[in-house]
Amino acid sequence: MRKVTLIRGDGIGPEIAAAAITVIKAAGVNIKWEEVSAGAGALEKFGTPIPRETVESINKTGVALKAPLTTPVGSGFRSVNVALRMELDLYANLRPSKTFPGIASPFTDIDLVVVRENTEDLYAGVEHMVGEDAAESIKIITRKASERIVHFAFDYALKAGRKKVTAVHKANIMKLSDGLFLESARHVAEQYPQVEFEDRIVDNMAMQLVLKPHLYEVIVAPNLYGDILSDLCAGLVGGLGLVPGANIGDNAALFEPVHGSVPKYAGQNRANPTAMIMAAVMMLGYIGENEAAGRIQNALAELIKEGKQVTADLGGSAGTKEMAAALTEMLR
Repeated sequence: MRKVTLIRGDGIGPEIAAAAITVIKAAGVNIKWEEVSAGAGALEKFGTPIPRETVESINKTGVALKAPLTTPVGSGFRSVNVALRMELDLYANLRPSKTFPGIASPFTDIDLVVVRENTEDLYAGVEHMVGEDAAESIKIITRKASERIVHFAFDYALKAGRKKVTAVHKANIMKLSDGLFLESARHVAEQYPQVEFEDRIVDNMAMQLVLKPHLYEVIVAPNLYGDILSDLCAGLVGGLGLVPGANIGDNAALFEPVHGSVPKYAGQNRANPTAMIMAAVMMLGYIGENEAAGRIQNALAELIKEGKQVTADLGGSAGTKEMAAALTEMLR
């Protein structure tokens, strides 16, 4: 029986985590969950948003499934998500955006993957005040991290049967930092002649994705651009409630929905569990449970297409528990 670390999260997190656990069990996968805490709930209970035992558990199991965590805006502790990625060196953020039949969207058949560098850039958090009226953030780009993430993107493209990788940058303005990322990407691309490579300036990339997203397959970017563009891609397929994410390193991986914890809806049985379930699908694929992952994904797509036993944001009238129960029944 595989051990997996479980973080139920804050806000709506415990409800959608319960839905995902129920669905995984219905698919016939036996997992021993090692439950730990993080986020606002952990801060209240343990005095820190990331207890030591949480990091130790993920290091031990090598795999974690995490629901959303609450991070204060503008003050308070830094993002726990970012801190976990840094602590565990989960350098690759994998964000697939794929259309579900039955979901209102300007496009059909979108199948994009953003590979985002997870450990540096402005998210390194190196910032300080300059006097009382100015603040300065330092953008860190290294050759090692840039080459590592581009290698990951090309290896993923080969494994997933994708034919093109697009590197995103702003090297026309930031000639040293983004220039180094672009130089590194071009160097790595030479080692993968079987995969087409191109680069795009980030503002142009945003426009291209809105106008003709079908031209792109795998997009690799530094931390900030990857964060923004992956949310843009989510918008192309119906929103963050449908999109999962994976944070992958050499020794561990953490899977999560990419939306927030939405505290105002906590405990109301109205949260859409799709992104959490899709994160579980990615996790199952990572641990080799591909058959179960495929069955869950297909059943979820069929449930959403029918549009009845789904949450209100998907056009139905079901609650979180009822949607999970309907999906469980389909799997059984």
